[in-house]
Amino acid sequence: MEHKIRDGRLSAVITAAGAELTSLTDPEGTEYIWQAGPAWPRYAPVLFPIVGRLNEDLLTHDGKSYRMTQHGFARDRVFSWMARAADSCSLQLVDDEETRAKYPFSFRLELSYRLAGGELHVGFAVVNTGAEILPASFGAHPAFNWPLRPDIAQEDYALLFSEEEPAPIRRLAGGLLKPEELATPIEGKRLALRENLFEADAIILDRVASRSVRFAAPQGPGVEVEWEGFRELGLWMKPGARFLCIEPWLGAASPVGFEGPFAAKPGLALIAPGETRSAEMRIRAI
Repeated sequence: MEHKIRDGRLSAVITAAGAELTSLTDPEGTEYIWQAGPAWPRYAPVLFPIVGRLNEDLLTHDGKSYRMTQHGFARDRVFSWMARAADSCSLQLVDDEETRAKYPFSFRLELSYRLAGGELHVGFAVVNTGAEILPASFGAHPAFNWPLRPDIAQEDYALLFSEEEPAPIRRLAGGLLKPEELATPIEGKRLALRENLFEADAIILDRVASRSVRFAAPQGPGVEVEWEGFRELGLWMKPGARFLCIEPWLGAASPVGFEGPFAAKPGLALIAPGETRSAEMRIRAI
């Protein structure tokens, strides 16, 4: 089931399947979200309770191992609606027998969407409903059409960060975080976009200074993504495809060779019983 929200400047469609944003359009008909084409059959999946991969896709807790595949299970579950209005909606996913077979913890994951002033606010909240520490990661994975208009070349686009980004980047090997730090391809605040940046998979900024980034060409529409409560930023596209993912995360893939218990995995949020960990992403058409 889908729900469409509007504010006069933007329209968005959210589906209960994965609590996923499947469309974001302006009055001129510009579609900002990649439409789940053959190159990648998703739009803007919600990542929970992990970001990236675990070593051998195994989560270990209290001496038992559970199979957990890349980016977790939330994107493949149907959420229940908490509220629906003309300009907003909220959804939730609560642990059940199926989730506990993969992730032996009690939780409630809430997603909220609200349009205001031509800006889409996407809220994430992870609530620990159990009696033990809840170890979790979560993140956004929106794929934006690249280019946003067919008459603009992909290589005309760049990312402009709100702050200078001199810190090294990280890369993946088999979906796991490599230990090496690499020189950033960002020059000051600007990253010139080209396909070969992503031949080695995602670019991971695990010490990102910015809290917003603009994706635009000198001409035509663009988009700005802003975030709070997230610590890392992933950038990804599949070479040959026509989308760019701008992904605020709390957490990242397991380091290469990590074999400890899940709760000791670097980068997790460790949420106390009864507590909530929240974050927000905002998408603005420019």
